[in-house]
Amino acid sequence: MSRRAWAWLRLVGGAAILGVIVWRVGTGPVIDGIRTISTASVVAAVALTAVTTVAAAYRWSVVADGLGVRIGLRPAIAAYYRSQFLNTALPGGVLGDAHRAVRHGQDVCDVNHAARAVVWERCAGQAVQVVLALAVLVLAPSPVHGDLPLVLGFVALAAAAVVAAGRLLPRSSRVLRAVRADVRNGLVAQGRWVRIGASSVVVVAGHTATFVLAARVAGVDLSLVRLLPLAMLVLLAMAVPINIGGWGPREGVAAWLFGAAGLGAGLGVASATAYGVLVLLASLPGAVVLIVHRRHKDRPGRPVARVPVGAGRG
Repeated sequence: MSRRAWAWLRLVGGAAILGVIVWRVGTGPVIDGIRTISTASVVAAVALTAVTTVAAAYRWSVVADGLGVRIGLRPAIAAYYRSQFLNTALPGGVLGDAHRAVRHGQDVCDVNHAARAVVWERCAGQAVQVVLALAVLVLAPSPVHGDLPLVLGFVALAAAAVVAAGRLLPRSSRVLRAVRADVRNGLVAQGRWVRIGASSVVVVAGHTATFVLAARVAGVDLSLVRLLPLAMLVLLAMAVPINIGGWGPREGVAAWLFGAAGLGAGLGVASATAYGVLVLLASLPGAVVLIVHRRHKDRPGRPVARVPVGAGRG
């Protein structure tokens, strides 16, 4: 499938999901999710997003350093804010990450390793998120608790497929060698996996807390123990690549889970809507970073950092 066809599929798929949701529950829950947002909730979301952004930027800097495309924490935070804003404001939900990879690659004169650093950083975060979500599903009551063996089986099957795909590649394969080198240098060497794992836990905790905040704002009075599994499953749905700036699967899964929990699909959609709006507002500092960056870019004589491709590798 071509890149353009895939981009259209993401947009059409996300729009179709949103259309089905509106058809089933109406526009009322969406309006309620927006209307119930308060100033206090926005301030809280901004604070939570600041913590998660710093943790995610630190994770990125650790991976990038291992791959020889070092970036300092302060510029990493600014770039991560910018990418989060673009991810939420533009269709697809990943254009901000692509922009982050290209800009960093241009700054260090190595777009290839910079792009791989962003990919591995996001993959590591997703892996930790899946592990934490499974742990919460096992330990806490949830409406899908009875389907947990099926969920675990699906995860095990996916992991086995990845391992099998790796084994099918010849040991001398250039791709396999590159993957092994990236994992060793960017994720494992010099105890990087500890720092990446710890920062990823902070990121997941921050996003989950933001969704819990949104659910409370929307009127969910469920205990935290029962709300936590719902929140983490809804956030996992955001990893589905068919969406419009993160919208689509998140609202669909929220409607299903909240309905299964006896809270009503409409309340799930309202909670997911409130979360989406809070995240968008909390990412607005990224718009400021984008504007400032463009102004500096227009100035002549802007220095460009150059880092040797082998630097910082374990």
